This record gives sequence, structure tokens and C-alpha cells, in this order.
Amino acid sequence: MEIKELNLKSLREIPIFFACDEGFVKYTMVSIKSIMENASRDRRYHIYILHMGISVATQSRVTAMADADFDIDFVDVTEKMDSIAGKLPIRDYYSNTTYFRLFIPDMFPQYRKALYIDSDTIVVGDISQMYDHRLGRLYAGVCPDRVVAQNEILGEYVEKVLGVKREKYFNAGVMLINCSQFRENHLLDEFLELLHVYLFVVAQDQDYLNILCKDQVLYMEPKWNAQVFGELACPVEEVGLFHFNMAAKPWHYKDCRLAEYFWKYAKYTSSYGEIKEGLESYTDEQRYVDSVSGEKLVELAVSEINREDNYLRQVTNTHRSEEKLELLKHIEELEKEGRFAEDAQANPPAPPLLPEDINYLSRSLKSKTQTKYAFKLARWFVNLLIKKKQLIIKEYKGVENLEKVADGAVITCNHFNAFDSFAITLAFEQGKLKKKKLYRVIREGNYTGFPGFYGFLMRHCNTLPLSSNFKTMEKFITAVDRVLQKKQFVLVYPEQGMWWNYRKPRPLQKGAFTFAARNNKPVLPVFITMSDSDVIDADGFYVQEYTVHFCEPIYPDPSKKQAVNAKEMLDKNYEAWKAVYEETYKKKLTYTCDEQADSNE
Repeated sequence: MEIKELNLKSLREIPIFFACDEGFVKYTMVSIKSIMENASRDRRYHIYILHMGISVATQSRVTAMADADFDIDFVDVTEKMDSIAGKLPIRDYYSNTTYFRLFIPDMFPQYRKALYIDSDTIVVGDISQMYDHRLGRLYAGVCPDRVVAQNEILGEYVEKVLGVKREKYFNAGVMLINCSQFRENHLLDEFLELLHVYLFVVAQDQDYLNILCKDQVLYMEPKWNAQVFGELACPVEEVGLFHFNMAAKPWHYKDCRLAEYFWKYAKYTSSYGEIKEGLESYTDEQRYVDSVSGEKLVELAVSEINREDNYLRQVTNTHRSEEKLELLKHIEELEKEGRFAEDAQANPPAPPLLPEDINYLSRSLKSKTQTKYAFKLARWFVNLLIKKKQLIIKEYKGVENLEKVADGAVITCNHFNAFDSFAITLAFEQGKLKKKKLYRVIREGNYTGFPGFYGFLMRHCNTLPLSSNFKTMEKFITAVDRVLQKKQFVLVYPEQGMWWNYRKPRPLQKGAFTFAARNNKPVLPVFITMSDSDVIDADGFYVQEYTVHFCEPIYPDPSKKQAVNAKEMLDKNYEAWKAVYEETYKKKLTYTCDEQADSNE
């Protein structure tokens, strides 16, 4: 009977790995003690400590902690390191013990899966419950990294340099490793190859693991890696493992948050006196180094984000096009000179739109057929853009404001991309007003100068082209008035010119507001804000994720003259856009032309 129980326990053995050096092993002992105190005794555990040169005396102190259910062994990885030395492009790889976790699957072929745990942890739950997560063919069980989740720059770093969404970037200090899949997919070899491709300097091995395991991990309950930095990912009473990551360690700071969980187990280890002595002798100079370590990490991240040859740009084989860089430079110049209404890009020459060339709002059978077909093509095209992540709409806000103007309105929007009107159209068609028509005011050259597919859409998707010809403009004005009087909608870009991916609202031109005032119709201000996605376009720039803000409608005052109403509505529209800008980007709206003027006074 006893032999059967022993064999059963053997079959259910849980391997747990640490990696440390002589100076850190005393903290490893505390983590081991916490595991032993809380683990189910229905299982058997084998703890391995990977190292290079920990003294025999120190090893003896740790292995003395073993009991009937826990084996503890030290494994020197020097020989393994020597075997791959020729494949390493860097020498400091030897000094970083956290890299050792990558050796576990190859060095221990008897295990299908294994736990790796950093030494700055305290396990207050039953560790067998973490081990029992089913991984299938996924590479590892992990928890999201709370430091990255709570720091905007580090979040931007993992998205712009690694190509990993910040909410999916995991902390590699606690991992349930699928050893079988690591071996089958040769992840150690992939890691060694990746070392030659790019040297990550921010989170080092953790960055490599996030790239190697991208989209191939199980996100375990956050209680199994409750990182003490910032806000905990779950209530304290639910925590299974405390991770004292970053600089604030309970053995360095008496006021370290949740330190009581560390000292509860530290006092039962033979290293307790040494750890207490280290706490008392920790100097102000060392604390200062700790205080700036986080700042240096952020500085490294910013440097990597700004590198023209960072990892993500290298692997996607994209470099920022000179044409787009010149465009951005030109936009800066236009802002500095206050030339807000000009197009940033030179428009190709196009013939003028003459009165006989267009019949605004034509109701002929041919026109209806062409419009129907054009909208069918446009929907297909928009779906394709969304599928290819060339158009990414993150969120619509204030859509209820669109529903307030069911009797028609002039919709105003900032203009920064050839596709920005699609974002408005999609919101329009999905809401309660989908049976209404939305007409778009476009520039003359878009109507007369575009050939082929784009030209067909420009001419037949309910567009109202401007014109340099006076007689044609008379027809244009009549058409806009008719649209509004029939309780339909007109989309106008009151900034006039398009500035590519320009995030600020620009001063507005009065045309849109004159139409609204003359027809006693409201203006519905729409402002689209942007954030970088993790997708890089063909020009080497991040595709923008759009948040479409529908602001409160602005109504004309019937008791006021048309010109007064138009001016007041323009001012209110600008203020609404400005408020969205400042709230979203958390910065005051300023222009470089104003700064230039101030400096010249």
C-alpha cells in the first residue's frame, strides 16, 4: 500500500524551477519556504535551482530544507552555456540568470511541463493549482505584465517595438512552461537566432519570450502573478502569488507594500539574520539608484520607440517613406506659418467642373443605377480596408447626438485622411438614421481628376463637388440647400484642406455654418481622435485607430441674422472640437504659429 502511494505521488510530480546566483539565493529560500507551507501534500514536488557557481556550503543550506514531499537540487548550467557559447552574439548573456529558464525544456526532457518562478516571489496559494492548468499546444501559461499595463510609455514600447498589444504582453517571472511544445517547436534555437537579429535592452529575455510566444499562451488568473508594483490585479485576499517585481523589495525597504507576506516566511529560513542585516545596511545611495532605475527604463523605452531600425520596423521590412516624412515636415511649416486652410499635399491639376458637366441630385434611372452600384462597390472596399487593418475604428462616442438631429443637419468633421469619411458613413448607416441620405462635399479635383475606381466612387456616392466656376457653384449651393430642406445630411470639412494624420483641430472656414444658418438646420460637430495601432502601413507609419466623437448638436437662433448665427455656430463647433482634443490627448491645444508670434513680440 505504501509503495503504491509513493508511485502515485511520483507520477504526479510537479517540477518547479528557480534561477539565481550566490547573492540572491537567500531570497530564493524564502520563496521556496512559502511554496512548501501552502502546497497540497497530496502531490510530490521537485525544486531545481539553476545556477553557475553557487558554493557548496550555500547549496547545503538550501537542500537542508527538503522534506518527504519536496526534493531540492541545484543544477549547474555552465556546461550548457559552454555548448551554445559559439551561437551567442553577446557576452552579458552569461551574467543574466533569468535567461536560464529557456534551458529547462531541453535539459529536462522527462517533463511535459514545468513551473518557472522568479526568486522575488511569495506563494500563498496551493502551487499545484497553478501547475494543473491545461495548456494543450500553447507554449506557456502566463499573466499580463502590470507594469506595462499601468505605464503609458512602456505600453507604447511593447506595441511599437515588439508588435505586441500592451494588454497581451506577459510577465515572464512566473511561467507554466509547456516543455513539450518548446522542444517540438525548437524555441531555444529560435531564441538564439533572434539574439542575432535584435538586442532588446528594456526587458531583455522577457521581450524575447513575448515575441517567441506571441498569441500562443494561456492567460492564467491574475492571482498567480500579483505584481506588487502599482495596483494589484486582484483583491489581496484572492492572491495566490505575490511578485515583488521592480526595485521596491521588502528586504531593502521597511515600508515596502505587502512586505508582511515576505517576512512571514523569511523568519523560518536559515538566511533570516542575513536578510535582516541587509535591510538595515541598505544605503541611501542604493535607494537613490533604485529611484532612478524606473526612469532609466522609461528612457530606454523612448529611445527604442524612436529608433528608425527598431525590431518591429526591421522585421516588417518597412522604413518611413521620404515622401511622407517630407509631408509631415511641410505640415509643421504650415502650422508654424498659420496657413491652416491650405492642402498639405499638392493636388494634381484637374479640369474645372463646368455647369454642363454635372447635374447635382439627378434622379434619372441611369444616375440611380450608378449610385446603387457605386455604394455596393464602396461597401466592399470599406470591408476590405477593415479586414486588412488599413481602416481601424476603435470606438464611437456620443452616437445618440446623431439621433437628435433626425430632421437633417450639416455634419462637420476634421480632415486628415482620404478614408476618414468612411468612419462617419459607417456610424450613420448603423444607427437609427440609416434610411436617411448622407451627402459629402468634396473638392473639385476629386470629382474631375480621379480616373478609374476612385473616380467612379467620387462621382456617384452622393458627392457634392465644389467648383472654381461661378455658375457651377450656384448649382452647388442650390443642391446643398435642397438636401437640407429635404431633411437629409451634408458632411463638410470646414478646415478646408486635408493634413495627413494631423491630430489638432484647425481654424474653421464659414461655408458649412452659412448653409446651416440659411436653412435653419443644426450643425453636428464630429471630431475623430487617433492612436497608433500595432499595424505598420506600406510607408512605414503606424495605421491609426480612430475614435469618432459625435458632439452635442449646435442650433441656430431664429431671432438672429444669418451671418451672426453662422459665426456663433462656427465658434461653438471649434470649441467642441477643442474640448474633445484636450480631453482625449490630455494636453492644452496650442499652435506653433502662436508660439512663434509670442517669441517675436
